[in-house]
Amino acid sequence: MKAISFTQHGLPIEHPDALQDTTLPMPTPGPRDVLVEVSAVAVNPVDTKVRAGTFTQEPKILGWDAAGIVREVGAQVTLFKPGDAVYYAGSIARPGSYSQYHVVDERIVGHQPRTLGAAEAAALPLTSITAWELLFDRLGVAEGGGEGDVLLIMGAGGGVGSMLVQLARQLTQLTVVGTASRAQTTEWVRELGAHHVIDHGQPLLPQLQALGIEHVSHVASLTHTDHYLPQLIEVLRPQGRLAVIDDPQVLDVMPLKRKSLSLHWELMFTRSLFETPDMIQQHHLLERVAQLIDQGILRTTLGEHFGAINAANMRRAHAVLESGKARGKLVLEGF
Repeated sequence: MKAISFTQHGLPIEHPDALQDTTLPMPTPGPRDVLVEVSAVAVNPVDTKVRAGTFTQEPKILGWDAAGIVREVGAQVTLFKPGDAVYYAGSIARPGSYSQYHVVDERIVGHQPRTLGAAEAAALPLTSITAWELLFDRLGVAEGGGEGDVLLIMGAGGGVGSMLVQLARQLTQLTVVGTASRAQTTEWVRELGAHHVIDHGQPLLPQLQALGIEHVSHVASLTHTDHYLPQLIEVLRPQGRLAVIDDPQVLDVMPLKRKSLSLHWELMFTRSLFETPDMIQQHHLLERVAQLIDQGILRTTLGEHFGAINAANMRRAHAVLESGKARGKLVLEGF
């Protein structure tokens, strides 16, 4: 089968060997796996992080967002059948989805939204799971709850932020404040439903106070947490909650103590990596997201289509992602 892989880590994305077209054997599904013929994939920051920092001598396949068609099912599979259109984010412990065929545990797969094409669906899984778990599992907001509380989303124009704005606005009563620094992303965040958008390039507290907001109850820090942490502590109310998804080398949490602030890490791969007893919750939430998409309550966050799934186009997509200027999700479709 066709695939995109790398064997030499740390190469700049402009280097032709940073990602290469290759041919690899077809994977075989295990008892709880489905074998998916991949129609479209999206790129995520985790792709670039793994490519930059993983030593490997064998071809390694990246990719943790896919939409496709089930072609085979394992002996113990009960949720899907051949021919089903599906979407999912996969597991970081297994080969990624930059390949014509891919095996994935059924417990982390959802039926593709009926109203979306493959590219639009591939933009959704990883960010939807991350945003859902961050809002409801980590920050502890109840669906339909949050009245009187304020959620500040740092970096609201990216993939996770784009889904989090929608989920918070549509499924809770929180006041949603997103941050963005460019006119294009500011308008994008407004379109997705944020009540307010402020500039994370400027001091946060004065901008919030100008909106009549003295303190926020919840912060979702999606990028550069180590840089913004002092300001996040300043704007959080006593006993507020801070959720983090990025990878700061060092994070001094002692200043959280004075306000009794709580810190919550979110990694959407945790359930699949450890095969937690509630691993199937990712199937359920993807099914719910698909339903909300088909009802017109949520929308896809596809930002830019990079053409066919090949190494040259993938290198272009990774370059945009690494530039920090991506708006929404970057997607490739068809081998």
